[in-house]
Amino acid sequence: MADGGLPVIARFEVRHRNYLAPDGSINRPLPAFASDANLLVSLYRAMVLLRNFDRKAVALQRTGRLGTYAVSLGQEAVSVGIASAMREEDVLLPSYRDNGALIWRGVKLEEILLFWGGDERGNHFSGPVQDFPFCVPVGSQAPHAAGVGYAFKLRKEPRVAVCLFGDGATSKGDVYEAMNFAGVHKLPVVFVATNNQWAISVPLRLQTGCETLAQKAIAAGFIGEQVDGSDVVAVRAAAEEAVAAARDGQGPRFIEALAYRLGDHTTSDDASRYRQETEVQARWKEEPIARLRAFLVGQKMWSKAEEERLAAECHERVEAAVERYLATEPRRPETMFDHLYAELPEVYAAQRRELAGEGDV
Repeated sequence: MADGGLPVIARFEVRHRNYLAPDGSINRPLPAFASDANLLVSLYRAMVLLRNFDRKAVALQRTGRLGTYAVSLGQEAVSVGIASAMREEDVLLPSYRDNGALIWRGVKLEEILLFWGGDERGNHFSGPVQDFPFCVPVGSQAPHAAGVGYAFKLRKEPRVAVCLFGDGATSKGDVYEAMNFAGVHKLPVVFVATNNQWAISVPLRLQTGCETLAQKAIAAGFIGEQVDGSDVVAVRAAAEEAVAAARDGQGPRFIEALAYRLGDHTTSDDASRYRQETEVQARWKEEPIARLRAFLVGQKMWSKAEEERLAAECHERVEAAVERYLATEPRRPETMFDHLYAELPEVYAAQRRELAGEGDV
């Protein structure tokens, strides 16, 4: 025999979860929560608000009133679906593209704008106080999540750390180390990789030889599942099960949300330099908002009149948030020193006094 008759000592599998087809039709029996029209409409409203907010944020950046910004175009279902399965006492560790999760958990739109406008007060947000701020360094929130999960286990608290990152982060050692630590200690952590096919300009095929990202959890000793990240019902269902298992002491879980980044990586990027427009246009047929809307309309849960009211409400809410953001007085420059040390060393204290115009330094 070619394999020398060696025995097979282990087999593994990765499952793919999907309920709604791109046209809104149903592929398989829906989870129980999908009969709750109010919940599904809430998910839809949250995704539409996020897309409207993203559009306005880009306009602000293009007119010099906001810094570099990362849109969620095409992957709104991931952050919204994941956050909707969390409890308030759980802890979110988001990447820079997870505004939908923050908004669902109570962060104000103007607070998000403050952050992307370069004002750290945006991280002192209205959501759960122990949620982590945006993580811009790729993958570095994964070890933080393992630490949070370890604290929950040590304190015997029935809480879960939920860590979101992109496909590019799975190529970082930080993520592997965090997953390994979480697997060894059976920590209540849910790792979520939004596989939008691109790590800035690097396609997935040049990042990994793995057939799925979900299978990377196997090496760390826990379950990895792939879901259709353009199907918010699938994302919510996977997150609900993963969070419940982690809370129940079954250890960590990994969710690969398969989506597509329809926009540029950030407002500093031009994706047309490294991918074909025909590819992007083909992917628009799978996007999550139209998919859920088609399902809701088909189930008589949504109407044209409600769609028009929602559009008006989102416009009003976003514009009001922008007005509050633009009306916020900038921080005085000397405040950059206020949270560096418990007791500010004299070398910095002198610089602070100089910036404050407090006489001789």
